[in-house]
Amino acid sequence: MELTQIRLLVSDFPTVYRFYRDVLGLKPQFEAESGPYAKLSPDTGHAAIALQDRAQMAGVLERLGAEPGGYRALVVLRVEDLDAAHAELTSRGAEFTRDPGPMGERMRVAYLEDPEGNLIELQEWLTLREQAGSAPA
Repeated sequence: MELTQIRLLVSDFPTVYRFYRDVLGLKPQFEAESGPYAKLSPDTGHAAIALQDRAQMAGVLERLGAEPGGYRALVVLRVEDLDAAHAELTSRGAEFTRDPGPMGERMRVAYLEDPEGNLIELQEWLTLREQAGSAPA
């Protein structure tokens, strides 16, 4: 068994697609701004996020036609420099719900939401920075 992607069901496909492509900077496998499906990946690693139009999927699984309540997903993206990523994404229009700060002794994190309310965590692993010779912030 191989995990190929995490797929988010979205109602406003074009808006969410542009957020992941233009604000977060993920690269689409192919241009598909109008949907109903797209797969987007960061520059490094093997993981990907896929977007699926909720209405299209409701034709396959009827119960998906209802809008979900509350947080349904937490997308986690590791970055090398959290402060730099925070500044860059803010300049692209991202609005953070929590600015960079510690999470225990080994990580720093910041949180934002995509246009449909899916929670996104940016995380910086401090142990990797220490091994590279720089002190954690």
